[in-house]
Amino acid sequence: MSAVERTEQEERRRDERQALEARGINPYPYTWPVDHRAADLLATFDDDTHDPDEGTPLTASIAGRITGIRVMGGSAFFDLQDESGTLQVYIRKNDLPEDFYDEVFTELLDIGDIVGVQGHLFRTRMGEVTLRASGDFQLLSKALRPLPVVKEKDGETYNEVTDKDFRYRQRYVDLTVNPEVRTVFRQRAEIIRTMRRVLDDDGFLEVETPVLQPLYGGATARPFTTHHNALDMELYLRIADELYLKRLLVGGFHGVYEISKDFRNEGLSRFHNPEFTMMECYAAYKDYRWMMDFTERMIRTVATTLHDEPTIAFEGESIDLSGPWRRVPFFDAIHEATGHDLYGAARDRVYDVAKHELSLDVTAEMSLAKLLDEIFSETVEPSLVDPTFVTDYPVELSPLAKKHRSKDGLVERFELIIAGREIANAFSELNDPDDQRARFEAQAAQRAAGDDEASPIDEDYLRALEYGMPPAAGLGIGVDRLTMLMTGQDSIRDVILFPLLRPEGDTA
Repeated sequence: MSAVERTEQEERRRDERQALEARGINPYPYTWPVDHRAADLLATFDDDTHDPDEGTPLTASIAGRITGIRVMGGSAFFDLQDESGTLQVYIRKNDLPEDFYDEVFTELLDIGDIVGVQGHLFRTRMGEVTLRASGDFQLLSKALRPLPVVKEKDGETYNEVTDKDFRYRQRYVDLTVNPEVRTVFRQRAEIIRTMRRVLDDDGFLEVETPVLQPLYGGATARPFTTHHNALDMELYLRIADELYLKRLLVGGFHGVYEISKDFRNEGLSRFHNPEFTMMECYAAYKDYRWMMDFTERMIRTVATTLHDEPTIAFEGESIDLSGPWRRVPFFDAIHEATGHDLYGAARDRVYDVAKHELSLDVTAEMSLAKLLDEIFSETVEPSLVDPTFVTDYPVELSPLAKKHRSKDGLVERFELIIAGREIANAFSELNDPDDQRARFEAQAAQRAAGDDEASPIDEDYLRALEYGMPPAAGLGIGVDRLTMLMTGQDSIRDVILFPLLRPEGDTA
């Protein structure tokens, strides 16, 4: 921001910075000896034990941002916020170096500045635990911009603190003024730790696979493309970890997992961000039935760790995750929701049902797989609130899953739906190289016909399968969506610290 664009308050804060420097005060010193956090002090202080008058004070050195100031003549209270919470601080003119209170604290410090304070705790007459600044007091960072306030914009009053676009673009401010947002991201970290703990305890090995890939695969999606100058070759950001993780099963590992970023060149929505976090795991000698039990146990453990019980809140109601969870085949779920039995139906009939019976937005060019997916997404998925495993998908929708052992035209696959959202996707993994080649070729034909989300043929992966991959089960869980579910957030942007947004000022 150039000088001519600065507000009056921003100019004033820069003048204050110059005044501080003129007094020999560095507005950006290097360190401060923090030995306590606000929340710990509030929890630890005891009136009987920590009595300054009896010579047993609770002393502390803390640091944080000033979020409120109340000056009362020769003394003042201010609110100091650190990562853990907010603590009231009391300062007196006579406790500070000469002229510091009158010429620095009351004149050159502002809400938003970060300071360090040393002192002891006491309880005010209003009953509030407070730190009295009786030791060193130092400015640690001069804030040159004010924290957001209610203001006028385009002739209307709005609050930057609650404005979604402002909060997503300036997450650093959002985290400062909305402490509950910090709680969501602490919970996200706890979710990932718990998933990792469950996987580690079950003997899975955490691994890393390439983000830059010469050929993308493992999902139906458009990739991001880049170029490697030294090798003069096109590369892709991975859309899934699957094919590399299954190569490791060929190599002899019995259980592997990865928690990582994937990238899909798709639109933005409440449930989609082009960069997202996935957990994928693969277990040799298991099938999708075993993986359903494992998935249920993992997610129930996550919920219990986060909420002390296996329940989550959804639209004001509690969802019980204690189990056992319902399991319903894909075509049975469609039949229940629409009254149409489409198992084994030809493409033309499926199109007619979708277009004319269900009034869905489908086109005559859509493949059978796309039509079935549209019917399921629009009629079944939103109605599944309690945890439900939808099983036994049509082979057209699942190019990497093993054929069903007893049902023609189906594969051993499940999706876990909770609160109308897909949370997990899993297969009995296809390990027949000839069957896999035929599926890849069918995908390639769809790609040639104009489906730019269909996967190309991965000859190296087929070669790996020809060496022999054991029977296995695989699972993918979208960490962002799971976090939305566990923390009660309505948008994926509320669980990603820095979501992708349109360019600032672009209203298209």
